[in-house]
Amino acid sequence: MRGKSRIRSLSELRGSPASLSPVSFRVRAAEPGEEGRVVPLYEWLFAPPGSQPPSWDERRATVALREAIDSHDCVVIVAEDDSGELVGFCTGYQDMHSVRFGYRAWVEDLAVDPDRRSQGIGKALLDAAKAWARERGATHLELDSADSRADAHRFYERENPSWRSVCFAWEL
Repeated sequence: MRGKSRIRSLSELRGSPASLSPVSFRVRAAEPGEEGRVVPLYEWLFAPPGSQPPSWDERRATVALREAIDSHDCVVIVAEDDSGELVGFCTGYQDMHSVRFGYRAWVEDLAVDPDRRSQGIGKALLDAAKAWARERGATHLELDSADSRADAHRFYERENPSWRSVCFAWEL
């Protein structure tokens, strides 16, 4: 993807988004064996205002990422810079077929290196997740974001969501 082009399919992903100081990165589906490179990036989600879930287990996360990378029903999307360093990631899942809304896709995790934010990486990852969901016939893509993530909420609002909702969850 160059400039402000809208990504229509996962196969269209190439990146150098427009920003004040041009940065170059590529957005692509993660490949088998890369889960070990992605798991440490979850620290970006755990840093304040986030927190590490009580049930977090790095070994389980590695297995879950491996399964997601290998699955037709999931996608792990990564952004890497010209040196091959991962600077962002996003996980997407085919979630459910809703009676009211049709087929839903879900973004579970979306994170960008804190030192690389506001450079178009998050937008490129979200656009790639939308393209992936569209390819599978989803009618909409959803995600949750904790109340404390004001910066993330500003980003999501700039991306013009079709609607907002409040999520309630119970740890089991």
